[in-house]
Amino acid sequence: MRVVLLAHDLGEPAEIRWIRALRGAGMEVEVIGFRKPEGGCPAVPEWSETTLGPVGHGVGMGRVLALLGAFPRLWAARGTMRRAEVIVARNLDMALLALVARVMAGRAVPLVYQCLDIHGLMLARGAKGRLARWAERRVLARCMRLLVSAPRFLSGYFEPMQGYRGRAMLVENRIHWPAGPPARPEPRASVADPLRLGWVGTLRCPESLRLLTALADLMGPRVRIVMRGIVHRHQLPDFDTVLAGRPNVTFEGGYAYPHGLAEAYAALDCVWAQDMWQRGGNSDWLWPNRIYEAGFFGCPCLALADTATGQRIVAEGAGIVFDAPDPVAIAAALLEAGPSLAAISAGLLARPVSDFALQDAEVRASVALSDPRPAVRSRAGLRTRRGAG
Repeated sequence: MRVVLLAHDLGEPAEIRWIRALRGAGMEVEVIGFRKPEGGCPAVPEWSETTLGPVGHGVGMGRVLALLGAFPRLWAARGTMRRAEVIVARNLDMALLALVARVMAGRAVPLVYQCLDIHGLMLARGAKGRLARWAERRVLARCMRLLVSAPRFLSGYFEPMQGYRGRAMLVENRIHWPAGPPARPEPRASVADPLRLGWVGTLRCPESLRLLTALADLMGPRVRIVMRGIVHRHQLPDFDTVLAGRPNVTFEGGYAYPHGLAEAYAALDCVWAQDMWQRGGNSDWLWPNRIYEAGFFGCPCLALADTATGQRIVAEGAGIVFDAPDPVAIAAALLEAGPSLAAISAGLLARPVSDFALQDAEVRASVALSDPRPAVRSRAGLRTRRGAG
């Protein structure tokens, strides 16, 4: 199957993961998209790639101008669009470009709208929020399938706010191993002293940084906070300053995805899995990459109890939760559960690889022109559609 993927950031690890997953599942993939400043990318991509130009962060006028500026390159790529059997658009701005590209191509190529996050703009009550939701409803009315990575994106937003009743499929943020998964670690015999708590992946949440550094100050020599990944400095401009002078907080740089994950999680007793960036919406609803990465490597997760992340961790025995976003509550949860972390780790390592790794069958189902699987109830107990709508 020929798939055109419209990517919001060609260098973003999650984009690269999905491109490789499609290719690994047997798709012929052409990639068209923007590039953000922090992103990495393969030195020579293994796929055909068309760059629409640079794009900044945020959803202001700069983003609008970047989208409008992409029209000439979309026009030049109209032949690629015309030959596609399916277009996959990751996020709303790319889905809107997909509608434009279909007009340019003179063909209504089936469109899959993949929603990665529910941006705060989509929940806003003002004119900008209403306009964004109106634009998204135009996409939803014209796509053949909506892909979400967590069921509460449907039950908390798409169904009640957008009135969406079309085809939807749950495709979780599991790991994709291009050459097959590596060996998993041996179960830990005990927790380290001091306890090593990691923050791994995309580091962009100011509230997470505040809580983790406050926790480090509160617990002192009893904890070491280890950070690895890509720092979004437009969100964390004082990142280096905040870490300076705290000997029990370290940033150990980035890592290659996915093969650098083993090193990133190897020495951790627990990982911070809670997004705090958009509380009351996206942060409460999502299932983050970290719960799959950490689970594969037997690393317990730490999350807020009343979020979808925390509820899943409790349901699966995959870590520990705290009741309030407060360093005292987090420290209490860590100290109480500390002795059980090794047992939680062993339980995670006993689970099958398929719980944490993306499967070719679900990738193929996500772009299938028919609905190959019936609706099921998600593990969180929320009604969703997995492979069908």
